[in-house]
Amino acid sequence: MLRIITQQAEAQIELRRIRDRTSQDHVIHKEATVREVLQAIKRQGDKALLHYTEEFDHQTLSIDGLRVSGSELDAAYQQVSKELLDAIQLAAQQIEAFHRQRVPKSWVQFGDDEIVLGKRYTPVDRAGIYVPGGRASYPSTVLMNAIPAKVAKVPQVVMVTPPGSDKTINPAVLVAAQEAGVQEIYRVGGAQAIAALAYGTETIPKVDVITGPGNIYVTLAKKLVYGTVGIDSLAGPSEVLIIADTAANPVYIAADLLAQAEHDPMAASILLTSEAQLAKQVQEEVERQLKDHPRRLLTEKAIAHFGLIVLVDSLDEAAELSNEFAPEHLELEIAEPWDLLEKIRHAGAIFLGHSTPEAVGDYLAGPNHTLPTSGAARYASALGVETFMKHSSLIQYSSTALNKVSSAIQALAEAEGLPSHADSVRLRTQEEL
Repeated sequence: MLRIITQQAEAQIELRRIRDRTSQDHVIHKEATVREVLQAIKRQGDKALLHYTEEFDHQTLSIDGLRVSGSELDAAYQQVSKELLDAIQLAAQQIEAFHRQRVPKSWVQFGDDEIVLGKRYTPVDRAGIYVPGGRASYPSTVLMNAIPAKVAKVPQVVMVTPPGSDKTINPAVLVAAQEAGVQEIYRVGGAQAIAALAYGTETIPKVDVITGPGNIYVTLAKKLVYGTVGIDSLAGPSEVLIIADTAANPVYIAADLLAQAEHDPMAASILLTSEAQLAKQVQEEVERQLKDHPRRLLTEKAIAHFGLIVLVDSLDEAAELSNEFAPEHLELEIAEPWDLLEKIRHAGAIFLGHSTPEAVGDYLAGPNHTLPTSGAARYASALGVETFMKHSSLIQYSSTALNKVSSAIQALAEAEGLPSHADSVRLRTQEEL
């Protein structure tokens, strides 16, 4: 049953426990396994990739069978309903429209004495998208990761995803990939897929940036290859925090809490409210909606371990607790959400009002659903176009401008014990005399 806590001190302890639920000792031995996989893929390429796919995923693949064929891609469109295809295309349009507003612009500024300064943005050459399989298929993850890369004008987007028991990939995932402009798809998952993207194999090309969520092995692999490639973030289990007042509907809140819990046994579902009656109603409604839930066992486990209702004295107190938790998803189910928004400092995505369930953001509102988790919203942001771009500084000085700052540069260089730095300026300015 969803617990109700009334003491702030206890609430803070519980919220910290839930926020830090992935930083546990059992991860250490998994990291050793991941390191072994990474090194084997780096040394042996496709041979090791096929070996680990058989060992971990129980799939015997050939090298020729790694890449999804054109005929499979064509067939996928025949295997999805028109309703689902329309939904995928609508979501793709909404996501692309939002991310087009986020493309950073290069700029150049001309100053006095012919000084030119600027910043130039360019996309990476190749992006790798990881799309999880396992408990469910995720066409929305394809769209949310591949479309920003497309908007950034990345020349080549490569996708990896674990196949099902019959070695096929869910047709909705294949359709979403094509709608998002993915050029290459490989049926491989886990840490071995991350290693293949990071180092390259005879079949799978090396990429510059890897994005997309996965299980603990995928997350650890991304952590360990960072530096060899860029990554979006180290995504943990999903989480939602809801702040609610008397205007909130307990039926809606219960559904939103369960919508997070059904993701994963480690998903977190939290309600902060000043209304004791609402808290009790939500607790009862969660139990009612769980009775015939198709994913009941998994969802109950998440609710039991990482579900929580906290009774607070005020919405201001709720905002402070939320800021300490820094949730991935924050729902403001209150009468005046825009007023409380001013007091929210840390959240991956914020959903305002009673008609904005988090599922809207998961699928087609437009903003990205790949968000910082486990408190990372204190310093990190959603995946976006910028994830697939980098910027170069532009600097040009005329001889007149260099002469004016020559003595200052030389003084700084000499203070740091770098004589050639000083000489590189002094020799140029001497020539001008």
